[in-house]
Amino acid sequence: MSNEIVAYQDKDHDKLVDIWHKAVVHTHTFLTEKDIQFYHDIVKNGALKEVETWVEMNENTEPTGFIGLDGTKIEMLFVDPKYHGKGIGSRLINHAVKLKGRNLQVDVNEQNEGAYAFYKRVGFDQVGRSELDSSGQPFPLLHLELGAISCKTY
Repeated sequence: MSNEIVAYQDKDHDKLVDIWHKAVVHTHTFLTEKDIQFYHDIVKNGALKEVETWVEMNENTEPTGFIGLDGTKIEMLFVDPKYHGKGIGSRLINHAVKLKGRNLQVDVNEQNEGAYAFYKRVGFDQVGRSELDSSGQPFPLLHLELGAISCKTY
């Protein structure tokens, strides 16, 4: 049962919120604690249920990361930092491709250089930029599409 990707279940909600929090603290160093709390409340109070969420479970059936999709748009992709670099993000992207096809889009915070590098590595290309994030906060977003220029497989 190693590395199984399963649909979101309510019983894992708090664990996924915890993964989100750990990952954001680790990767979104440009956010203040107040900013993190603002987004934490959004995630905790329903964001995971507003999108199609898929969870990678480890051999102990514990969540290690998750992806949230709204149609072909990746709204969230977070991996527990202790599992970074283990292929979980790539497997979740691959799962999304199997479900939705290669016409995937994602917005990534411009200041999150690690996330931008990850998406470039798995085949996303920048197609635009916005000054504000989707909540109207002053955190510029890079708009990416899978294979806009060239498509990679993994």
